[in-house]
Amino acid sequence: MDTQQIIAPSPAPSAGVVHVNIRHTSGFTVVGNHLSQHEELSLAARGLAVHIQSLPPGARVGIKALVERLPDSEHRIASALRELEEFGYLKRTRQRGPDGRVHTRTVSYNHPEAAALGKEQQPRRPAGHPAPTPVPAAPAPPQPQPQPQPPAEAIAPRLVPVPTAQKPPPPPLPTPLEPRPQLLHVAAALLAGLRHQAPQLVLTEADIAYLAPAVAAWFERDASPAAVRHALTADLPHPLRFPAKLLRHRLTALLPSGRSLPAAFRAVPLQNCDDCDRAFRAPEPGCCDGCAASRSQAASA
Repeated sequence: MDTQQIIAPSPAPSAGVVHVNIRHTSGFTVVGNHLSQHEELSLAARGLAVHIQSLPPGARVGIKALVERLPDSEHRIASALRELEEFGYLKRTRQRGPDGRVHTRTVSYNHPEAAALGKEQQPRRPAGHPAPTPVPAAPAPPQPQPQPQPPAEAIAPRLVPVPTAQKPPPPPLPTPLEPRPQLLHVAAALLAGLRHQAPQLVLTEADIAYLAPAVAAWFERDASPAAVRHALTADLPHPLRFPAKLLRHRLTALLPSGRSLPAAFRAVPLQNCDDCDRAFRAPEPGCCDGCAASRSQAASA
């Protein structure tokens, strides 16, 4: 009696990925390797492109709408959208609607190179099957005769939609209550040193002179230099095109509270005594309690 031979399955590779592929029958999106294996797109941009291609036509793909559906920040999503625009996977144009409002029209391309050449996807034909015989087209029905157009004077004038309202001006830049030269010097040095912590924050001398009073206003509200650096350099967008505008926005929008508090809750500033040069807290410069008592005794003697 012959012995039954058992053929062992081929061993799995010792390293690398092993694919377990199950054919999808519903709820799937076809993605090309030119996107999933793109050498220059970031992983965030690739994932966002797949998410947008899986959405139905007419779905909202603005930054606000994507933030509501995805666990990423606005800066990360905006950066990924710019990458997809740069490599042709997205095209965003601004159009004015009938109501006069400006809307953003987004077009998603699953194959930018083919779309640029004007190609369309054709159904594949199995090998060995001849091409179907073209069916002769039916004769076109007679075209109706064009109706005479009324004269140009009789046509009603086209109404132009009301232009959108202009954006309000940005809020003013914060200014210190007492612009002391020492405080402005420290603020300018902090702004000039931001490029060591964030290389994209390179400012001109005019930018530093313009933004230094705002940094001094932060110092007046008991903000430490480390806190100011963190507020100006944390979570920067990429790429950063206008560093001075970004710093101006953050210095204005993130200004800590303090100036609007009642006087009873404000910290009393430190002063140097005019006689002994000791530090003491008082709302105005002058003498400490000990020197003030000595002056009063000397005056009464």
